[in-house]
Amino acid sequence: MNIVERAKNLVLKPKQEWPVIAGESHTVQGLYTQYVMILAAIAPVASFIGYSLVGFGGFGATVRIPIGAGIAYMVVSYLFSLGSVYVLALLIDALAPTFGSEKNFMQAFKVAAFAPTASWLAGIFSIVPVLAILGLLGLWSLYLLFTGLPVLMKTPSEKAVPYTVVVIIVAIVIGVLVATLSALVIPSPARGF
Repeated sequence: MNIVERAKNLVLKPKQEWPVIAGESHTVQGLYTQYVMILAAIAPVASFIGYSLVGFGGFGATVRIPIGAGIAYMVVSYLFSLGSVYVLALLIDALAPTFGSEKNFMQAFKVAAFAPTASWLAGIFSIVPVLAILGLLGLWSLYLLFTGLPVLMKTPSEKAVPYTVVVIIVAIVIGVLVATLSALVIPSPARGF
């Protein structure tokens, strides 16, 4: 699998790429090492560079997160991102029968591994904190999820939207939890460090 081609095809022509992905044979380990671990590293590394090295602020003042805290945040957020892919796959698979979909963990894992592609790529904007708002382009991942679930999980068309909405809600909860836990490593006077 060519990671650049896969990411490009998912972002630019997902309706054509999901059937290709559905027919491919993958392992959890293979998807992690050849795709997820690489793309999931973009946002944490870019955030570290942007907030600890480049800095952010206005009116002539630049604020930087201390290097140690920046590294800790980068590592913790990266590890939580990797874990959240697996948790999301478990939940997609567990919810499948509720929406008339086929229960198949490997297909659910493919959805969880490939759907966040746009948000992982959009994480690059954090390298320049002023441009971090462009990370909203990562919302395209919601469309990737919407187009991928019915194909990989064999969801009936009338249940595709509710299934996608429930998975998005679950993903948001996981994302908020990951962001909150990751933020706990940044020093704060309120927490005494």
